[in-house]
Amino acid sequence: MAQAIRFHETGGPEVLEWESVTVGDPGPGEVRIRHAAVGLNFADTYFRTGLYPAPLPAGMGVEAAGIVEAIGAGVTEFREGDRVTYTGSPLGAYSTERVMPAEHLISLPDGIAFETAAAMTMRGLTTAYLLRRIYPLKAGDTVLLHAAAGGVGLIFCQWAELLGVRVIGTVSSDEKAAVARAHGCAEVIVYTRENIAERVRELTGGSGVPVVYDSIGASTIRSSLDSLARRGLLVAFGTASGPIPPIDAVQLAVKGSLFVTRPALADYIADPAERAELAGELFGHVSAGRIAIEINQRYALDEAEKAHRDLESGVSVGSSVFSL
Repeated sequence: MAQAIRFHETGGPEVLEWESVTVGDPGPGEVRIRHAAVGLNFADTYFRTGLYPAPLPAGMGVEAAGIVEAIGAGVTEFREGDRVTYTGSPLGAYSTERVMPAEHLISLPDGIAFETAAAMTMRGLTTAYLLRRIYPLKAGDTVLLHAAAGGVGLIFCQWAELLGVRVIGTVSSDEKAAVARAHGCAEVIVYTRENIAERVRELTGGSGVPVVYDSIGASTIRSSLDSLARRGLLVAFGTASGPIPPIDAVQLAVKGSLFVTRPALADYIADPAERAELAGELFGHVSAGRIAIEINQRYALDEAEKAHRDLESGVSVGSSVFSL
């Protein structure tokens, strides 16, 4: 019997339940996967709390890596025994095995371990579209990145350094500042004792940065806007501290004709060709050792409640995974 984490009502980490589930045969266009590792992402908490609505009861998680055990009719791009990874709907990655649409799967190179894949598929593809699709960055540009010691942050800093992009990162402690610097972050602001916007102006000769990448949301939106150069772009790609409050369009003009986008990974990997291109670039960097994936927290799958508490408390550094 397969095991899975499910929730029957929204709320805190305590609503996550460890259950036995029946996994049948894959239907047309589907595959059955046995998971080897499952990714833990802050976005998972949005489904659990109800910020992202899901029909209940529901599974949990959108990212995992493992082996294809069976294929349904019409599936030609995968076969039994293939190593795969994925990120995206439908929910249900927090499980030992599952049936899901084959169209969401990504072939995993032999040189990348399952745990590494589970720790980086969502974060790595997010970094890929942030750096390669949102804004035409060029060598010599300086950007501001919040949560520079987080799972996305550590990948972003390394990749940006490869591109010649200077990253000013924000973190909550000196310990996290050291981690961010070790992964390519050029300048680090400890926001618990420094004014972010003022430090950004100091570090950029008063001009501000052309792009701010903000996964925090409610608590950082003001400092993000105040850190931008004239005609700068705020990329608000997460809401770890809570939903972003309404933005007064007039203030965007007052602050320098600013732009704001709220992107979602799903819209940058919906096209199979684009997803393959972004994944190929990501896997290439990781396989060659140019980008290191830091897994600093490992949990058993039945420890999902503890994992979510750790994630929301801010104690996590780098990526977290469930090891099966």
